[in-house]
Amino acid sequence: MQLLPEPVRRLAAWCAVVLLVAGVVYVGILLCVAFRTAVTPVLLALLGAALLGPLHRRLVRARVHRSLAAGLTCVAVVAVVGGAVYVVAAALLDTGDQIIASLRDAAEDVTRHFGAAGTSLDDLASHAQELLRRLGGTAASNVISGVSVVGEVIAMAVLALLLVFFFLRDSDRVSGAIRSLSPCGLADTVEAVARRAFEAVEGFMRGTTLVALIDATCIGIGLLILDVPGAVGLAALVFVGAYIPYLGAVVSGGVAVLVALADRGAVVALWVLGIVLAVQQLEGHVLTPMIQSRTVQMHPAVVMIAITAGASVAGVLGMLLAVPLTAAAFAVVHELRDRYAMEKEAAVRLP
Repeated sequence: MQLLPEPVRRLAAWCAVVLLVAGVVYVGILLCVAFRTAVTPVLLALLGAALLGPLHRRLVRARVHRSLAAGLTCVAVVAVVGGAVYVVAAALLDTGDQIIASLRDAAEDVTRHFGAAGTSLDDLASHAQELLRRLGGTAASNVISGVSVVGEVIAMAVLALLLVFFFLRDSDRVSGAIRSLSPCGLADTVEAVARRAFEAVEGFMRGTTLVALIDATCIGIGLLILDVPGAVGLAALVFVGAYIPYLGAVVSGGVAVLVALADRGAVVALWVLGIVLAVQQLEGHVLTPMIQSRTVQMHPAVVMIAITAGASVAGVLGMLLAVPLTAAAFAVVHELRDRYAMEKEAAVRLP
């Protein structure tokens, strides 16, 4: 090694560090995937605690007991999300027959104008029935696996809600717990790093909430102007779905278009589709990069790359967790760099 020039030795050292860090991250991801049933609720609970922390602190400052304040906060979240789901489900049930009739009419129009010779809805139905008969066994196994997945999701959601309660209630003890578990002489550094990482996650949650509020407001106003039934519930669905990048917007926007198609006809449905697409473009190209880059202090390109990488690793859940985890990692690096610079400056000043 001594025969190599100094720049080459530095490059080799940095390459070794990068490879070591990449290996540790890769092993960590594999462990998280292996223990996803336990890791996922913890990560979701941290996001929930970051989002609900300000409300809990206000209740505590109002002389509400910490346990009661945490319980009221969790109940409020369940009420808001459950109310939004109930309103949207009720709207869909009320207009379900109209949606099916509208889709059937649209399919008949398409078949009449663009259908191939010998093709009709009856032919398509018969082919679909034959396909269902052939795939009956596979469908049954898929239903069984789907039921197990739903059960796993419900269990993780309940665990995450309980963890949010405990995280909020015992938030005043976190600092002491971190210091007690830290190695000797590193308690201040570990506490500062953890605090800055959590502040970055809080910034992400504030930014996401602001984007979701803007999306829901814009789409809700458009639905009210077009006199679409259940506009408030659909706006609530848009607000909740905005926490899941891309997929949430597509699902909530599709529901709004279907409801408009069933009750107001194809013309109004096209107007709703235009509003949804315009808001999604505004969110994807302006709101999310601009707001998230300020709240989590990351470049918009880093935000987009993080979302794409999270989706490739863990699908929808990876899209949800990618940006806050990346923000926490950037915050840790910045905190360590700042503390190293301060220690180096203090060492230079010593005689």
